[in-house]
Amino acid sequence: MTLHFSKSQDGLLPAIVQDAHTQKVLMLGFMNEEAFEKTKATKKVTFYSRTRQTLWTKGETSGNFLHVVSIAEDCDHDTLLIKVRPEGPTCHTGSDTCFEEKNSTASDFLQQLENVILARKLNPVEGSYTNRLFSKGVNKIAQKVGEEAVELVIEAKDNNEELFLGEAADLMYHYLVLLVHKGYSLNDVIAVLEKRHK
Repeated sequence: MTLHFSKSQDGLLPAIVQDAHTQKVLMLGFMNEEAFEKTKATKKVTFYSRTRQTLWTKGETSGNFLHVVSIAEDCDHDTLLIKVRPEGPTCHTGSDTCFEEKNSTASDFLQQLENVILARKLNPVEGSYTNRLFSKGVNKIAQKVGEEAVELVIEAKDNNEELFLGEAADLMYHYLVLLVHKGYSLNDVIAVLEKRHK
């Protein structure tokens, strides 16, 4: 890296911190050369505090460290992009990000839903619709997937957004139940799609 600390104001470069998984921007801080070197050495993001005029490692008091995954510089060599794995919320207010955004993606929720379905399979809960499906076996679950697919196709021919998306959600849920019942996961399906994409 050829970073231009000496050409920047007060020897500080802006450092954009981004979650390596969700790609959400978590915060913006500033680094001098010493903070940058400490960040590289410890693999924990360290900034230079302009108010206190000293180094500070994010998380040193809260425990919410930002673990470095990668560091890149911009084309002018005067801005850093640091991709991290955050340990807890990033903002001092307790928010996931300093921009009051939730640090998650739609695929994170699908993973959570899949985990709930798997938990129901391993530890049945009385009165659970998911457990009623599991108890009826693969034929009934597969039948429900087929029914929901047909209902989605029917709604696709109309222009009712709420009904269409509702049927799409029903299909996705029942599809996940079928995958889990068969002993597979979304990641298994994604692996097949990735192979096909090549």
